[in-house]
Amino acid sequence: MTPEEFRRHGYALVDWVADYWSGLAEQRVTSAAPPGTAAAALPAGPPADGDGFAGLLDDLDRIVVPNLTHWQHPRFFGYFPANTSGPSVLADLVCAGLGVQGMLWSTGPACTEVETVVLDWLADLLDLPARFRSGGRGGGVIQDSASSAALVATLAALYRAGGARWRRGGVDDRYTVYTSTQAHSSIEKAARVAGLGDDRVRLVEVDDTFAMRPDALREAICADVAAGAVPVLVVATVGTTSTTAVDPLAPIGEICREYGAWLHVDAAYAGSAAVCPELRWVHSGLEHADSYCFDPHKWLLTGFDCDAFWVADRAELTEALSVLPEFLRNAATESGAVIDYRDWHVPLGRRFRALKLWFVMRWYGVEGLRAHIRGGVALADRFADWVEADERFEIVAPHPFSLVCFRLRGPDEPNEELLRRVNATGQAYLTHTRAGGRYVLRLAIGSPLTRESDVAAVWDLIRAQL
Repeated sequence: MTPEEFRRHGYALVDWVADYWSGLAEQRVTSAAPPGTAAAALPAGPPADGDGFAGLLDDLDRIVVPNLTHWQHPRFFGYFPANTSGPSVLADLVCAGLGVQGMLWSTGPACTEVETVVLDWLADLLDLPARFRSGGRGGGVIQDSASSAALVATLAALYRAGGARWRRGGVDDRYTVYTSTQAHSSIEKAARVAGLGDDRVRLVEVDDTFAMRPDALREAICADVAAGAVPVLVVATVGTTSTTAVDPLAPIGEICREYGAWLHVDAAYAGSAAVCPELRWVHSGLEHADSYCFDPHKWLLTGFDCDAFWVADRAELTEALSVLPEFLRNAATESGAVIDYRDWHVPLGRRFRALKLWFVMRWYGVEGLRAHIRGGVALADRFADWVEADERFEIVAPHPFSLVCFRLRGPDEPNEELLRRVNATGQAYLTHTRAGGRYVLRLAIGSPLTRESDVAAVWDLIRAQL
């Protein structure tokens, strides 16, 4: 493809994406097609010779779009938001066009330095503790997801506990990990991948707001220590997946300090809220944390994949993960004056993901990002008011952010049927969870396209399906 051909097709595809966004509200949120529809529409194999993209836009309209769940739809209210934006999409285009492999500073100086600075900007924007800034012993890096952040935090915790012995001999079967019953499944998966296994993970009970109970954490640790175990990691959550509960970081942090356990804080969804000063209470006690992460790709207008991960002492992380074969040796690395992000995560290779954050922050600015968060919170409050005013329904958990957990009063079955009916219309999409043993509907707001009229429409739809 020549530069001129790229320009011509690029203009056409940018127009196509813009038209897709403009027409999203008219689409079904989810596809009505049965499994296998998209696969059946594709040819049996690739063309023997390039087709010059003949009919490409028609194929996107015919094969891809009708067979999607439209995550950017203004009435997509499922799971947590995974929203992108124009600046983020353009940054991904530039990233792909540059084709940088930023594993070392020397293989992409700007790739490394922009990431370091942008992560410091983001730490300032969230008012994170000073120990997470790159100017001291800490610093930030972009992981692909909070799941990967949980894994590298687990590995760093194991290194702190076992040092060179862990690097040479592997995991000690005395090590234990603690998180709440409401924590993300990635914590358990990280323990498996790290070689600890499910039996070394303790799921700590929660209170009536679904937040971890510090007394239950202490009880679990004390029992393990008495049995000869070594607590290595506690994962606290700011904004649990089911209900956005916030674990009390300060007392959890004190327990971690007492027992020498690494404290990782997973704020994958709710961390974005801290761009607003009035919502920074979510980080109370964060000064105790050894690592922290949140996903700009959830609620901060930055396309997947982009998890911002910080450590208070980067040496513990890099010493856990660094492997330096001869072919990677270079003068810049050996000088000790640069950051090599290959040592901050599991993969060696990495692309220029910081461009997305840089573009998004430049386009929206601090106040624009705050307006986006505040808008989502206000819409969730509005929806919750409607639910509370209808005596047939109940709110199941506090809703400080843009997620509302609600249900019909009574048994589970009518709630399951209500969700099925709502989603079957294709006019909106919600998901469910279980909280306190009960089937609960979740409405998560996050799309920059969502307006109050969309939230009102889904409330009307819910009531119409009763």
